[in-house]
Amino acid sequence: MDANLLLGIGQVILAVIFAGLGFSHSIGFDRSAEQPRMRWLNAVGRRSMAVIGVLEILGALGLILPAATGILPWLTPTAAGLFVVLMVFAAAFHLRRADEGPNVVLNVVLGIIAALVTYGRFVAAPL
Repeated sequence: MDANLLLGIGQVILAVIFAGLGFSHSIGFDRSAEQPRMRWLNAVGRRSMAVIGVLEILGALGLILPAATGILPWLTPTAAGLFVVLMVFAAAFHLRRADEGPNVVLNVVLGIIAALVTYGRFVAAPL
């Protein structure tokens, strides 16, 4: 398969997931915090999660819009790289809490995809 196609698929997957997470972390905080696997939201707090959620939504846009428009295309791999950093911190947070192993797995998977997009768009198949 073509590297651009694979990287584009990775970008779309990350954008959809992080846009959804951003929505649930910010606007849908109350509903999300009631879910058994999401009770950690209360430990972070509503205001902090609102900021993180908005940044996740902006990052999702950063994965797609610069690549699609050709305007500031370096923002796409930068957004992916910042998602790698976010996933490292998220994994560290969840590792320190009991019974949050499934959250760490999700963080690692998303971090790996984001790292591949970062490398791919900076080195292997730049925009």
